[in-house]
Amino acid sequence: MYQDTSEKVRRATHIVATLAHPCDALIIHAQPAQTARPCHRKRAALAATILGSSMAFIDGSVVNVALPSIQNGFGASVAAMQWVVNAYLLFLGALVLVGGSLGDKLGRRTIFVGGTLLFTLASAACGLAPNVGVLIAARAVQGIGAALLVPSSLAIIGAVFDENERGRAIGTWAGVAAITSALGPVMGGWLVDTVSWRAIFFLNVPLAAATIALALAAVPDSRGADAPEQLDWPGACAVTLGLGALTYGLTISSTHGFGSPRVLGLLGIGALALIAFFFLERRHPRPMVPLDVFRSVNFVGANLVTLLLYFGLGGALFFIPFTLIRGHGYSATEAGAALLPVPMILGVLSRFTGNLSPRYGPRLLLSMGSLISGAGFGLLGLPLLHGSYWGEFFPALVVLGLGLTITVAPLTTVVMSAVSEQRIGVASGINNAVARIAGLFAVAILGIVFTWSYDATLDKRLNPLHLPLVAHPESQLASPDTANDGHDVHFAEAQAEAINASLRAVALVCAGCALAGAALAVAMIRSGQQRPH
Repeated sequence: MYQDTSEKVRRATHIVATLAHPCDALIIHAQPAQTARPCHRKRAALAATILGSSMAFIDGSVVNVALPSIQNGFGASVAAMQWVVNAYLLFLGALVLVGGSLGDKLGRRTIFVGGTLLFTLASAACGLAPNVGVLIAARAVQGIGAALLVPSSLAIIGAVFDENERGRAIGTWAGVAAITSALGPVMGGWLVDTVSWRAIFFLNVPLAAATIALALAAVPDSRGADAPEQLDWPGACAVTLGLGALTYGLTISSTHGFGSPRVLGLLGIGALALIAFFFLERRHPRPMVPLDVFRSVNFVGANLVTLLLYFGLGGALFFIPFTLIRGHGYSATEAGAALLPVPMILGVLSRFTGNLSPRYGPRLLLSMGSLISGAGFGLLGLPLLHGSYWGEFFPALVVLGLGLTITVAPLTTVVMSAVSEQRIGVASGINNAVARIAGLFAVAILGIVFTWSYDATLDKRLNPLHLPLVAHPESQLASPDTANDGHDVHFAEAQAEAINASLRAVALVCAGCALAGAALAVAMIRSGQQRPH
């Protein structure tokens, strides 16, 4: 029975996995179903989990198409825009395991409703933010709310539906979540173009009201039978401090330089905090990251492949809309729609590619999928038809979608089979966090690549025209409509070329990461490995 249910979960979560993270729904395996409940209550409970998790998924992607508008509205720097995204990813990635443990200990409905309420209040604060600093702080609180509601929504499905019903429920959850995640950037772009970037945050308020009402009416406040007596707060604080300091140091290094005492201090603090996290996890009786799961080479290999692939995906989803809007003059709606090939391919081919894993084994599929994904990133780095979406961006996104579709199912399979049944929930949560952290570092590290490439290309382009650079090239990137008196057209053309060159540099780094993921899959993944007992 367990193997049948595992197969259903693997297939059902295949689509949404790439848009969110590889192993979301595996968490439910650690949750026993409760006593039978009326069908209408189960449907209402499922609707609540879908609405709640969809808010978090949409918010993770829709903000990317709004960044140029936010940047213009506040006159902010590129580094500030990076933190609008990273503040959310930092707290979501660092606290998602704690959020799951809180649900087990205090009640899944309680934490789900509390997380949804916190997420909604933070969304309203984002929409009302008077400056970029307040917006970043509110995004951080949004990340905390998402870290509470996402794992609780999945645990609720496991608590409400028995094993015979669970596969269908997860399929519904995954399908709707995939659709909302795919359409989110398009709908968000339309709101940015027709109303304001602030509208994308206020959209969460009515969705949250419906979510909370359904949850209070239909969701049982179940708890985990083996919920920890003591939560790993020291570990959570250490990993948040470590990731935050490293990310902040990397973000400001593009303007301050790696030799800056401030940058070196932040990187040192981050490294020390992560080392402390390792020792804290060794000593804690119920650590958020049990280190024994890393004894499995397959588990380590799968998480390294996840880190590399989602690093590339996070960078692409951040910089492609920015480039289309800044460098090609797309509207926010058009930039959101430009990304549709990836989720559409996932939706159309997910069932077919999901059947490949048992036939060919995860090692071959992970290596081939990573290679194809690398080819997709590589096409973005090779401008075959400059300025043409159909000639330059569309083929690259199609190839990238194919590669990711092939890769996600075997990633899920390896994570599930590399640990014992009792560790599946923990293992999937770790893989979830790795995917989030990959996106966090992608925006920070690739922001350095983007900014440095932009500055070098713009300088090279303007020198023959004898157009002076202002003191801070980053401010030009933040405000492309500002003029160098008498030379507006030439400067705009040079800036568009510099932005396009910067995306190509980012794409080539992403391609290298995907190829490294393929090599790691060949070296570390062993097909047919038995589940540990």
